[in-house]
Amino acid sequence: MPHFQRTQHLALSYEFDDFTDPWMNRPFLVLQHGNGRNARFWYRWIPYLARHFRIIRPDMRGLGESTGALDLEQGISLDTLIGDLLAVLDHAGAARAHFCGESMGGILGLALAAQHPDRVQSLTLVSTPVFIEEQMKERYSLGHGSRTEAMEAMGIREWVAATTRITRLPADEEPGLFNWYVDEFAKGDPAVQVAMSRLVNGANAADFLPLVKQPVLGLYPTAGQITSATQEALLRDKLPQLELIHLPTGYHMVQLLYPEMCTKALIAFIQTYEGG
Repeated sequence: MPHFQRTQHLALSYEFDDFTDPWMNRPFLVLQHGNGRNARFWYRWIPYLARHFRIIRPDMRGLGESTGALDLEQGISLDTLIGDLLAVLDHAGAARAHFCGESMGGILGLALAAQHPDRVQSLTLVSTPVFIEEQMKERYSLGHGSRTEAMEAMGIREWVAATTRITRLPADEEPGLFNWYVDEFAKGDPAVQVAMSRLVNGANAADFLPLVKQPVLGLYPTAGQITSATQEALLRDKLPQLELIHLPTGYHMVQLLYPEMCTKALIAFIQTYEGG
């Protein structure tokens, strides 16, 4: 796991998975996790992808192994997270990369593709909302006024277990996965988790959409709870090169529930633009 100093007080970390033939010069692929998670949440994808791509899995600042003293008021913003991604690409020697982000990670991908088009070859959005709708904010507040108030009142583990059960994963279908998800999420620093949630609650990627000229693949749940039909229509209207695929679930974490279907679609999509 490569580490490097991003600032005097912050070290960034990422996983690098490469089982490609060394003479083939395969493309880089960034797998960016979403809000509150870390690079480990992509583990089900790696066996399918690592023979095809040189995979970079960053930990967002303050999460996973990307640790240090953070200003939680100013240090966690869209601009700082995009700056971190550019620094990770530079450290990994990736002048350009295909980018795949899940949920909030896809919002970062839209911003990166719009603001730094020379660094992004293609973009894949996995259950990525354009913005968090009011009804979803209400559901995640669990009667505590707001999402962040609920996290502070209940504690991260109790909050993530309750919200994951209703939106992210079917708890009874694969209880081992559900329990691992909750345990792994709850390892994050509570203050960072709250700050990240505050950021994603206020994020809106709508202004980036017309600026994204790269081909885009969308992997979305059917009748998603966080990604509504209204938001999907916005993606279709504003992204000039969009291919949208629905997975057979209403739960948010399609990448964990359908890793083989998702990765097959991603490989085929990228190979279209890599020439096979």
